[in-house]
Amino acid sequence: MRPTRSRTTLTALTCVTAGVVLLGAAGPAAAHVGIDPQSAEAGSWAKLTFRVPDERPHAATTKVEVVLPADQPLASVSVRPVPGWTVRTEKRHLDQPLVDDGRKTGEAVSRIVWTGGRIGPGEFQEFDVSLGPLPEHGKRMVFKALQTYDSGEVVRWIDQAAANGTEPEHPAPVLALTPAAGTDADEASATRKPSGTESNAAGTDAPNVSAPVAASGDGDFADVTARVLGGAGAAAGLAGLLAAAATRRRAAKRSPGPRGW
Repeated sequence: MRPTRSRTTLTALTCVTAGVVLLGAAGPAAAHVGIDPQSAEAGSWAKLTFRVPDERPHAATTKVEVVLPADQPLASVSVRPVPGWTVRTEKRHLDQPLVDDGRKTGEAVSRIVWTGGRIGPGEFQEFDVSLGPLPEHGKRMVFKALQTYDSGEVVRWIDQAAANGTEPEHPAPVLALTPAAGTDADEASATRKPSGTESNAAGTDAPNVSAPVAASGDGDFADVTARVLGGAGAAAGLAGLLAAAATRRRAAKRSPGPRGW
């Protein structure tokens, strides 16, 4: 039994070691500019948090830029002040003005830039943005981000996931747009007739008298109870047979063999 236990222990240690290696390898890839929450209702307002970690052991992040999607302009964008950081927004002209609460605007924020602060190695910072109304159509919004280090390096978080779902090396923050309440699917569900009804000659909904009446749950309960008790009895019988066999084997081992003359 000892060799078997040793092989089992060795296998377990190998699996644990492999898991640690995989987690260590996945760590740097997971530390990218993220967005929270990752989804919001289409047509609503949202407060988004861009989380920026510093990934360089000997350089600090000194500039963060977030580019808003050009094909999904937003009527209103505001930022929360971050101590130690200066923020500015860049706007662009819109060929078709946006309307929000009856007010028209011919421009929209295209880029948000934070400077003057510092995110040291092993640290992260969060930048909050309130914006809306979100697009009523489409499945997502892609916010490309640029991270500048004091060493002069610029990391561009602008890549999108491949068709097979594989995450790129520098993924862009993505906000998924969920269907708004009261969509066509909800309306269809609300107008769907309940099961067991049909229209009569007068055009009103009436119970379908030809539909079979559901049986009470007592019969099902009795059937389930009988099955459970029968299974329990069979299991008890099998356990008794095994116990008897084990008793006979132990008795055979304890009884002395035939004595010689």
